[in-house]
Amino acid sequence: MPNPPATNAIQIRHATADDVEMIFQLLQPYVEAQILLKRDRDDIFQHLQEFLVAERQQQLIGAVCTHIYSKHLAEIRSLAVASSAQQCGVGRELVAACEAQMRILGIEQLFALTYVTDFFLRQGYRIVSKESLPHKIWTVCVHCPHFSNCDEVAVEKAL
Repeated sequence: MPNPPATNAIQIRHATADDVEMIFQLLQPYVEAQILLKRDRDDIFQHLQEFLVAERQQQLIGAVCTHIYSKHLAEIRSLAVASSAQQCGVGRELVAACEAQMRILGIEQLFALTYVTDFFLRQGYRIVSKESLPHKIWTVCVHCPHFSNCDEVAVEKAL
């Protein structure tokens, strides 16, 4: 007889409209700390098809968005994990799910602008010059309070 599923297992799935409020709540502490760009509920709804969420015991504990720019490039955005679920592999599983999804779609490179460089380096990303990224990625950056003095690090990974 097979073992029952572990009660602490993390499930990664596509976000639904019912998840928008919880995604918004997950992002808020990071927005307030100026680690992530602010996303209001309308913006989350508009980009809902780009979000994956992590659940454990039917509780939403993480979210991530992947925005595609071209066949060659997509960005990991809005990666957030509930404080109660940090250091449990949730972020790693969300990023791995983004990578798998982008491979299926034929995307060649995945990048992120981040303050947690070590996290991405452990996932096989490498640091790159922000100037090496296409100009069209900066359209969102103009809304960032750090835009004129950006201190995020660009990381990328070939898929």
